Amino acid sequence: MIRTVVFDTKSYDREHLQQASAGLAIDWRFMDFRLSAETAMAAEGAAAVCIFVNDHADRSCLEALAGLGVRHLALRCAGFNGVDLAAAKELGLSVTRVPAYSPHAVAEHAVALLLALNRKIPRANNRVHDLNFSLQGLVGFDLHGKTAGIVGTGKIGRVAAQILRGFGMRVLAHDPFPSADWAVQHGVEYTDARTLAAESEVISLHTPLTPETRHLIRRETLELMKPGAILINVSRGALIDTTALIEALKSGRLGGVALDVYEEEEGVFFEDLSGQILQDDELARLLTFPNVLITAHQAFLTKEALSEIARVTVANLKNLDAGEPFLPGTALVEVGR
Repeated sequence: MIRTVVFDTKSYDREHLQQASAGLAIDWRFMDFRLSAETAMAAEGAAAVCIFVNDHADRSCLEALAGLGVRHLALRCAGFNGVDLAAAKELGLSVTRVPAYSPHAVAEHAVALLLALNRKIPRANNRVHDLNFSLQGLVGFDLHGKTAGIVGTGKIGRVAAQILRGFGMRVLAHDPFPSADWAVQHGVEYTDARTLAAESEVISLHTPLTPETRHLIRRETLELMKPGAILINVSRGALIDTTALIEALKSGRLGGVALDVYEEEEGVFFEDLSGQILQDDELARLLTFPNVLITAHQAFLTKEALSEIARVTVANLKNLDAGEPFLPGTALVEVGR
């Protein structure tokens, strides 16, 4: 029996983790608050903790977990920038993640945002519910024949590129590690970042957050983009300098922005703040623009993705209990294995 404390739990996490672990010796304890150095004591008596993208597993938190006897940190997400991996290794904590749960879920959400923003779907829907059937201000543009720029051609970026090719778009791509054979097969053109920014009517970000990619989209980048271009981000919020983005929106240079992630989303996204005063002035400003569409980090939220996240997480916990290797490609830190 492996006791596991799950932090930042929602109803869909409980449902899928319990389904995936049916018949297995996993004792779940579900917490609705996030992991941090202050909340780590909730893991007392557990061998493993399971966390999500906005939990904080810094050195002080990991030291607290290790002191409680926790041996394993299971991330039910792909991103791991909130975990101090060096400290985990030093403290003897193994760390796993779910590197690829459903690239289709995230890529399809990016395209859904693009279509909804371009064709003014949210605004049109709100109007008709008020019995306003005017088409004034709802003009979009054909995607067919336009150029899309895909920044990052990992699994998600490649799926997004293929969907946009299906719309008849020319697709440019930029990645420090290009997939040349895939590009030839799907008619995608690799190019440098400046050319992609200058020639694309649509730019979609599909790259991880690293020190090199932080504020990848900043004032200089935005100035390179075509007037009227649409920017999509379903990856990590800090890829975009929010202050510079607001300036570009105020100037009218951008045609639209669709975000599923936000630079300072912690404590806001995944929470119900209706009836409260939003304390984030930049997010509040973004919400005032008619050409900005925001969803609260839901690109991953499909039945298939949740099932795969639960399957991989449960399999690694089972292997931990049995002293067996973790699933291939999921281990970030392996200790004594």
